[in-house]
Amino acid sequence: MTHNKRRLLVTRPAAQADQLCSLLEAGGFEAIRFPTIEILDPLSLYQLEALSDEFDSVDLAIFVSVNAVQKGVEFILDRRDWPEHTAIATVGARSAGALLPYGLSTDYVPEHEFNSEALLALDELQDMSGQRVVIFRGNGGREYLHDTLLARGAEVDYVEVYRRACPLADEAALLALLQPGYLAAATITSNETLQNLYDMAGAAGQPLLRELPLIVVGERQAALARQLGFSKPPLLAANASAEALVAAAQAL
Repeated sequence: MTHNKRRLLVTRPAAQADQLCSLLEAGGFEAIRFPTIEILDPLSLYQLEALSDEFDSVDLAIFVSVNAVQKGVEFILDRRDWPEHTAIATVGARSAGALLPYGLSTDYVPEHEFNSEALLALDELQDMSGQRVVIFRGNGGREYLHDTLLARGAEVDYVEVYRRACPLADEAALLALLQPGYLAAATITSNETLQNLYDMAGAAGQPLLRELPLIVVGERQAALARQLGFSKPPLLAANASAEALVAAAQAL
């Protein structure tokens, strides 16, 4: 029987939890999968179809997540070859890795922190005048990347290649997991995963959830945890990679 202090709730979408769960289990943890985001197809493919027709005019394609890579690249490559001159940027190392099975690789990726700010700090993205940029993403999200590149002179379009939704909650199952002392912590890789987990816990589960330690990947999640009333300051992982989350869990 695993000691109860070593159970971790993993909230990543179902299709993306494997690597984190196997690394946690190799590190002596018990990983409990509880996806708080569901990945769905976009409501309309019109935008994507129009983009693949005129993709030769794109200078830079930016992928904000692994989902954006998988959904966006598959759609484009189903219809045409990737243009040689179209550079690729990814916000993080996991997204960069997700390009490799398609025979593509990233030209620009931050080295340490994996967020829009770190990507925008790269020298190559300072003067963007005359560049056409397409940002592949899910529904909604921050406008920071778009607005900053626009201010630097680029023509910037978003294309939504997937939708994120909150899964239907099994409140009784979550309530059982949240009983005091059962879980050591929950891993939280975006504000949306935390907000959805909170919503899924419902009125009965929220007071228990607020006592649970969190492992987060950025200051924005830590701020949301404070706002929701979590009692313990979250543990901040170095970045959103599975390795960094496991290292943070070892420090619990």
